[in-house]
Amino acid sequence: MPHRTFALFVLPSFLAMILFIALPLVSVAVQSLYVEHPQVMATVEACDPFGCTTETRVDAQATAALREAAPLGRFNGLGTYLNRAHLAVAEVRAAWAAAPDWASFLAAVLSLPFYRALLFTLAYTAVVSPLSLGLGLLVALALNALPRPSRGPIIYVTLLPMIVPTVVGALTLLWMIDQRGVLGALLQWMTGDEDLSVRASPALTWIALFAQGVWSSAPFVFIVFYAGLQTAPRDTLESAMMDGASRLQRLRWVTLPHLAPIATFLMLVLVMDNFRVFEAIIGLNAQAHATSLSLLIFQALRSGDAPLFGSAAASSMLTLLCIAVLCTPSMLRAYRAFKVKA
Repeated sequence: MPHRTFALFVLPSFLAMILFIALPLVSVAVQSLYVEHPQVMATVEACDPFGCTTETRVDAQATAALREAAPLGRFNGLGTYLNRAHLAVAEVRAAWAAAPDWASFLAAVLSLPFYRALLFTLAYTAVVSPLSLGLGLLVALALNALPRPSRGPIIYVTLLPMIVPTVVGALTLLWMIDQRGVLGALLQWMTGDEDLSVRASPALTWIALFAQGVWSSAPFVFIVFYAGLQTAPRDTLESAMMDGASRLQRLRWVTLPHLAPIATFLMLVLVMDNFRVFEAIIGLNAQAHATSLSLLIFQALRSGDAPLFGSAAASSMLTLLCIAVLCTPSMLRAYRAFKVKA
C-alpha cells in the first residue's frame, strides 16, 4: 500500500486518538500540578437591637472571583503527588525511621490511603485476571467439544453476565451474601455460626469481590477464545490425530500455541479493565473493607463542597502509570513475537 494511501486511511483514527485520548491525558496531567484555591474568609459585623457581634464567613464573591481569575487553581507542582493522600513520602520516611521491623513498616505504609487502595487493586487484578482467563479458556474448550446443535443455547446462557451491568450484578450478589440471603444463610449453616456476616469480614468481602469480578469478566474471555478455536488449523489437528496424538497432546502442542497470541491480548485487556475496579465496590457497599484507586478518584471528586480536581488528577496519573508498568511485559512479549514472525 502506498504511504500516501496508508496515511489517509489511518488519519481519522489518528485524529480521534489525539482528540479523545491524548488531549484529555495532557489536560489531566496539567491539572494534577494545581490545587484548588482556598476559600476567602471575611469578618462581618451583625447588629441587632441587643448589640453587635462579629463573625467570620466565606466571602462567596471574592472566592468566585479568585477561581475565575485562575481556573486551574494554585500551582503546586509535584506537591499533590507527594502529600499524604497519594505517595505520602514524608509519612513513609517517618514509618521507616520508627518501625522496628519490616512487618511494622508495611503495616504503617498500608494504613495510608493510596497504598491501601493500591494493595487491593493489585490483589484484585492479580486474582481476577488469571482466573477469568483460565475459566474462559476451559468453558471455550468444553463448548467446542460439544455437538454443534447444542452450542447456541449454551453460548447464550454463558454470555448473560455480559448483558447484566456490573452494578446490577454486584447488587444481586450483595442480596445473596446478606445474612438473610441464600449464600449468607448457607455459609452460616456450613460454619455453624449464626452471627457470621460476609459484609462484616474483610477477607470474605474481598473473596466476594473477586468472585463477582471473575463472574463478570469470564464471558468476554470465553467468547474470544471460542472464536479463536474456530480458526484452529484443522489440517494440523487431523494429522496429529492420524499420528496417534491424544486429546491432551493436541491441546498442548497445537491448540494452545494457536491461542497464545489471543491469550496475550486478553491478559492486557483484563489487566487494564480489572485495575479500574469501581462498580463492584459500590454495588457491594464494600468501601469499609476495600478501596481501589478508582474509588479514590471518585471520592476526591465528591469531596465536601468543592471537588478536589488536583487530587483526582494526580490519582488518575498514578493509576495510568501503574497500568503501564503492569502491561509492559505483555506488550514486550507481543512485540518480540511479532518481530520474529516479521
